[in-house]
Amino acid sequence: MTADLLTTAVVKGVPLVVLSPHLDDAVLSCGALMAHARQHVPVTVVTLFTTGAPPPYTLSARRFLHLSGMRDAEELYAARRAEDREVLTAMDITWRHVGLTEGLFRRKTPRGSRAARGPSRLLPERDHVYPAYRRYLAAGRISPHDSDLLRTLTRTVGSLAAPDPSGGAGPLLLAPLAIGGHADHLLVRTAAETSRRPVVYYGDFPYTRHETVDADFVRRNGLDGEVTWTTGLGAKSAPILGYRTQSRAMFPGGHVPLAPELYLFNEIPS
Repeated sequence: MTADLLTTAVVKGVPLVVLSPHLDDAVLSCGALMAHARQHVPVTVVTLFTTGAPPPYTLSARRFLHLSGMRDAEELYAARRAEDREVLTAMDITWRHVGLTEGLFRRKTPRGSRAARGPSRLLPERDHVYPAYRRYLAAGRISPHDSDLLRTLTRTVGSLAAPDPSGGAGPLLLAPLAIGGHADHLLVRTAAETSRRPVVYYGDFPYTRHETVDADFVRRNGLDGEVTWTTGLGAKSAPILGYRTQSRAMFPGGHVPLAPELYLFNEIPS
């Protein structure tokens, strides 16, 4: 007989740490589970990519700002951080913003004479790690320019997953499956995968509605356990809509097409 990591953690009072690439991903993908778990154990959402950058912006970044109803990325991310604090505080969930730059606004590290010139205003795309959304940022791969960032993320996630100094097992990590292939989600997934700690991987909503799980990743990590979570799903719309700068474009008319939350993990002996 086997038991799942989620149920075992909640029953044993193990804190949950949900790794959220962006300011809304945790609630979009795990909102119902977190609301239930918070009644029994401490829940913390650690959001990794929580800042924008000053102009010049790529065409994809300008489109994203337009959909959010703003023209300045730093102003947008200040609003997004405020939304996240408001939503998670209302859910009685602890939050932490790590302060890394979101993929659409992330620039390559300047080298040589280019460092003196600064970012190109005529063609901002050449200075960005992911110059276009679909072709680069959502293409299912991590840019070589993000190698230092991945090391930073790996250290951060490793510290979050460290055992309790008093001898406890430490928190249970929840990390994205990176369904949809967004580079920021892949970076967080990779950092969790290399943490050498037990991890429950969650399906990235709303990408789960139209895209499939990376079968190679599932096989490589032996993710033979699955939970389809539906408890409290109906109450999930309100916190999702609390992310106003994003939800207006994602869910026109305020209709959130809710679906069961997906969690994959290694089964453990009961």
